[in-house]
Amino acid sequence: MRGGGTSIQASPEQYFDLSRDLDLHRRSMAHTAEQAVAGKMTGLIALGAQVTWRGRHFGCLHAHTAQVTACNRPHHFRDAMVRGRFKWFVHDHYFEPTAGGTRMRDVLEFASPLGVLGRVVDALILTRYLRRLLHQRNALIQQVAEAGGS
Repeated sequence: MRGGGTSIQASPEQYFDLSRDLDLHRRSMAHTAEQAVAGKMTGLIALGAQVTWRGRHFGCLHAHTAQVTACNRPHHFRDAMVRGRFKWFVHDHYFEPTAGGTRMRDVLEFASPLGVLGRVVDALILTRYLRRLLHQRNALIQQVAEAGGS
């Protein structure tokens, strides 16, 4: 799933760091009551670090442990699921400087378990749901960056 990208009036370094900010991630997922419950729980996540999130999605509590497996500041970082409900889950974040700031592009690849049934759920429900979560997260990052805060 490739996101359309988000452009903001901030440097690539600022956008990159806001995207790794666990406290800002938690704020962007407040509607799911998502909390960091293990691993790196606050501040900026870095290469090799893991965080376990617990939140309510589709009415059920879910835990998802991700690890930053690639990091090239301020151009790209990748977080990949270590434990969770997906068969696999990899999220790449790309940052490109523009004349007015930075363009960030999400590439999220995932698969649910359960074979054909999982692929149907991915196509009919999860892709749209995850795209909406990314949009909400990126909107908050944009708001914070353009306000000059953190």
